[in-house]
Amino acid sequence: MRPIVPNLWFDTEAEEAANFYVGVFGGEVTAVSRYGPDSPREEGLALTVDFALGDQRFTAINGGPQFPFTEAVSFLVPCADQEEVDRYWAALVDRGEPGPCGWLKDRYGLSWQVVPDALGEMMSDPDPERVARVTQAMLATQGKFDVAALRTAFDGVAG
Repeated sequence: MRPIVPNLWFDTEAEEAANFYVGVFGGEVTAVSRYGPDSPREEGLALTVDFALGDQRFTAINGGPQFPFTEAVSFLVPCADQEEVDRYWAALVDRGEPGPCGWLKDRYGLSWQVVPDALGEMMSDPDPERVARVTQAMLATQGKFDVAALRTAFDGVAG
């Protein structure tokens, strides 16, 4: 099977957004097609923007305002440590909107989950009491994850 390529629908910000995501995660814009003189949008506006973040290809399209992003689709950003959580959170939430439990909307309304790898490790621990404590800590998080606080709850240390 060939790779699946997510397509992101924007009103007019596809090229700006692709450049933003490439700046946050690294990667490159690989192609831009533009609306022509007899098209339904402004001539010269990017129609599609192909870009890659690591090995993952994406296409952004300027299709109009009909289909805004919702939380029904989000991208998970796995983070090795607190430093990565802090870096990606700060970049993506800038001019966006923080949400609970590591979720946020970026400046374009696209939802992201910035999640430390340690959370997945803790959530899969065989001890149900440890998992329950870290679950409670996760659900109480109002924004960016704090790996040390999750670890404290997981270990049962009074905070």
